[in-house]
Amino acid sequence: MSVSLARKNQNRKTNQPGSPGGLARYVLAATLARSADGGAVVAIVLLATTSGAPGWLAGILGACITAPHLFGPLIARSLDTAKDGRTVIAWACVVHGATLAAAVLLFPVSPPIVPGLLLIASGLVGPLLTGGISSRLAAIAGPERTSQRRAQGWDVATYGISGTIGPSLVAAVSAWANPATAALILAGSTFVAAAVIRLLPYTPPASVAAEVPRPGRTLLMMISNGPLRRTLYMTVVVALSVAALPITAVASTGELGVAPAAAGILTAAYGLGGLLGSAGVMIRPLQTDADPLMTWLAAAVGIALGGAAIAGIFPTAVGAFACAGVLNSYFFASTLAARSEYAPAAARGQVFVWIGALKITAGSAGTALAGALVAPATRLPLYLAAGLVVSAVVVSLVDRHLDRSRS
Repeated sequence: MSVSLARKNQNRKTNQPGSPGGLARYVLAATLARSADGGAVVAIVLLATTSGAPGWLAGILGACITAPHLFGPLIARSLDTAKDGRTVIAWACVVHGATLAAAVLLFPVSPPIVPGLLLIASGLVGPLLTGGISSRLAAIAGPERTSQRRAQGWDVATYGISGTIGPSLVAAVSAWANPATAALILAGSTFVAAAVIRLLPYTPPASVAAEVPRPGRTLLMMISNGPLRRTLYMTVVVALSVAALPITAVASTGELGVAPAAAGILTAAYGLGGLLGSAGVMIRPLQTDADPLMTWLAAAVGIALGGAAIAGIFPTAVGAFACAGVLNSYFFASTLAARSEYAPAAARGQVFVWIGALKITAGSAGTALAGALVAPATRLPLYLAAGLVVSAVVVSLVDRHLDRSRS
């Protein structure tokens, strides 16, 4: 009995938070999983359109894998109740990959409802591949604030890299072979991600399952908790606002006096800026408390969006888009810090997934709104986006002041 206990304690020591190699495995697993999550919708839409299916069906199938992200928090409680959260996330990767592969293989030979249902199942576990994986980072990085913030820079980078790798892989493989092959490669990457996630350092559950709140109670707790409430609405507002950038990039090339293809340079500048911002967080981690830091970084993002809106020449627009990418990465890192530092231990996984799911939903809504508003006035979405962010900044300042007054 004593030998078994000693061996168990030894295993815990070797897998303690902050152990060497844990962050590298985390980055690999997160990049693989999030590349699949981000590229899947592109692969599905390409698969439908190249097979001769009508555009409305391609849109519905794409929505089947993106819309269910909003319901991810309903299954996120398992992250906080499980004896080993790695198992939950690994199984989510397996389910995501298996249902995506099945949908692709059955699409040519079954009614559309069959792949549609499979894609809904894939989308439901999608938030566990984004916010769910992020909830493991605090235990891997170690207890010091500097190491936590540096690791959050790596996490931001995985989102940026995945957002580029996933769609790019789909485009390259679709041109070389076909969209089905691209989707199957993405599905395979989730199986690899599941294996790597099982190699992450083990951390015991923070509380017993009976003490973990239900999803509804977790959301109410977030709304009643000042720092988490501000994290929630600031994340949603900024995600809704920056989603206008790619739409505006495409629509504004004529006014900027460049060819339509130059829109790719603007979006690439935004993406490169995001990677530079995440690198900046890694090199020089943020030290300010996350709650006020979010407010000031959101204000900076709003100013950058305003700069992109008023840019009259192409080089200035490129600089404004790049600046927006840098600042948005810093802002994103501050929201990850806020989730980690202000979430109660018993609901940490749910907090990450709730905010992550609402962020994805807000980004999709922002893209749709920008598309609707860009027709009457090319720069209108960016002006409105900048105004919305500045308004949220003012609200957060008042909100924080009221919290201090009550205390």
